[in-house]
Amino acid sequence: MTKLVRKIRPADFWRIGEHESWFSDMAKEGLHFHSMGKYFARFKKGEPQEMEYRIEVTSTTAISDDQISMYEENGWDYVSSFDQFHVFASPKSRHAVEIHTDPAEQFFTLQTLNKKLISNSIIVLLLSLLIIGMNVALWFLDNTPVLQLVKGHVLEQTILSFFILYSVYLTIKGMLSILALRKQLKNGIPINHHAPWKKSLQRSAILNIVFIMIAFGSAYLPFKQLFEMDTITLPVEVTNHKVVRLAELEQLPDLKREEYYIDGINWANRLSTNWSIVAPIQYEIDESGETYISTASNEKIKYNPSLSSEVYELRMTSLVEPLVQDLITWYSYHTKTFNKKQNASLDYLYIYEEEMYRNVVAAKGNVVTFVSYSGNATTNVLIEKIAEKLNE
Repeated sequence: MTKLVRKIRPADFWRIGEHESWFSDMAKEGLHFHSMGKYFARFKKGEPQEMEYRIEVTSTTAISDDQISMYEENGWDYVSSFDQFHVFASPKSRHAVEIHTDPAEQFFTLQTLNKKLISNSIIVLLLSLLIIGMNVALWFLDNTPVLQLVKGHVLEQTILSFFILYSVYLTIKGMLSILALRKQLKNGIPINHHAPWKKSLQRSAILNIVFIMIAFGSAYLPFKQLFEMDTITLPVEVTNHKVVRLAELEQLPDLKREEYYIDGINWANRLSTNWSIVAPIQYEIDESGETYISTASNEKIKYNPSLSSEVYELRMTSLVEPLVQDLITWYSYHTKTFNKKQNASLDYLYIYEEEMYRNVVAAKGNVVTFVSYSGNATTNVLIEKIAEKLNE
């Protein structure tokens, strides 16, 4: 079985002369053109040989048997097709007859295809603008772009936008190439079948490598996030997570957990983990308790304190302040005002207080936390416990 070798294409296929020249140079190295893909060409290994290649362009993806027969009668062997491009080859020693000797004739052949390409380009551009607009809305609709990035909600869509932009780039590049080719042919300048191609190959290789890396990354990230995401019933004992526990605030020995089980998980007391490329460690904790406490008149009343926490350990400290501000925006609901406070143990501290209800956004180093507490513990005690956890 003949071994096939893949090579990155040097340019878009509309640069016909560069492709023909490239195929010929590869044949001198014993690599004979076999077939073409969107980003790679495949070559069969063989003996080095002086070969000539010609590319025929048609208005459809199929080439007629009559056209193939015409080439064969003039010494050219059909090799392969890719979209509207059809490759023929001939040993140099055969002295095959040129099919296209009049550049003006080739100019009119490309005219119909040029109109089709422009129409396709407009459609691609409009669809791309629609998808990119939707992606921008995901980023900025809630005015919390960093929070969305950290939670991993928008990264895949952003990568998709890069794919779309790359497709737009290739479409526009192809359109400009065919316009340049038609202009050349209209001016009576024939296609240079031995055009230099190495600079185009270098540019194409860099772009394709970047594109492939982005493609692998976009495939890996969602699976990684799904693998890391999990929700379990929060352990009763204190964990090593950087979160304040409800029992630490309440100091009530008879405080019992509330129970709300779905699929074996107590969602009233749960621990959820998440992952993103910018915040590989992040988790959310909900705790709800119930007990009875005595009033000033010694009346027993039911008491249900609760605590919710979010923790994000960031790879980059440059994201800390923007994430703090986004958490404030997200949890202020446009009605609450978080007040900035100074604390020697914390880099950032913002507090919202309303009777027994407190929201806190705090940060130390690369760790950012949001805590929502409803209960009788004082704000000072809550802040002290948060500072202890973030400085562990």
